[in-house]
Amino acid sequence: MPNYVKQLIAGGVAGGLSKTAVAPLERVKILYQIKHGNFQSMGVWRSLMCILKTEGPRGFYKGNGASVMRIVPYAALNFAAYEQYRHWILEGYPAAGTGPVVDLVAGSLAGGTAVLCTYPLDLARTRLAYQVKGLGNTLAQSAVLPAPYKGVADVCSRVIKERGIRGLYRGLCPTLYGILPYAGLKFFAYETLKSYLPGDTEPSIAGKLACGAAAGVFGQTVTYPLDVVRRQMQVQSENALVDAQFKGTLNGLSRIAQTQGWKQLFAGLGINYLKLVPSAAIGFAAYDSMKVWLRVPPRERRP
Repeated sequence: MPNYVKQLIAGGVAGGLSKTAVAPLERVKILYQIKHGNFQSMGVWRSLMCILKTEGPRGFYKGNGASVMRIVPYAALNFAAYEQYRHWILEGYPAAGTGPVVDLVAGSLAGGTAVLCTYPLDLARTRLAYQVKGLGNTLAQSAVLPAPYKGVADVCSRVIKERGIRGLYRGLCPTLYGILPYAGLKFFAYETLKSYLPGDTEPSIAGKLACGAAAGVFGQTVTYPLDVVRRQMQVQSENALVDAQFKGTLNGLSRIAQTQGWKQLFAGLGINYLKLVPSAAIGFAAYDSMKVWLRVPPRERRP
């Protein structure tokens, strides 16, 4: 089996495991970002209990099917593309060495590639996660979204009918603006921290978990406001939030700060840390462990 196929498999498995492990927290974070009902004032625990009471345990994973459908190919492409871009950079520019700049550039390019290929599934996941049974689908501005979606296919078909193919990529710009530095910083931080772990052999699982968690927190903190803009753009439609349409990423950042307060740009950041630490840790550790299990040749260690 070619190494790039093994890397795709390792990345897909890592992405699916990490995303499913934190799905309940991811759902609450999305509800915070979009200012759904009174979720922001409830706090994490009460929000989780509200979802449990109104929708049962399955409510914690509402939209997770779309999320996994997206994250498996996304993570597979992200990790495999990172390895490939890194290889091309080192092959084309050997003077670059194996330092952190290579990880930063390769990670950014890989993140952008993965987003472009899987973005419609992310939009579908957000719209599905936004719907809370029994509480309606009304935002703080009292605008009402269309009838509940029945699944990923229903979201995509209705968005295409409403806004055309371009509608499936609404919010793509802030996503790219955020993912390019985020993915690059995440790989840069992970590989840098991992290089300081003791021993010449493969680092321990605990070491990988710690490095992955730190890398995820570092990258996300820098780019979080763009994620808030992306989520709000994803639930906008011709039938809702007509007066709140954003003309672009910078306009979205400005409008949210002016109309909702600058704190809204960091809405859900606390809960994002709660889910990001285990998610990033599991993702990186699972990827490296899967590569060992699949017998992917190790990369050269930094001098």
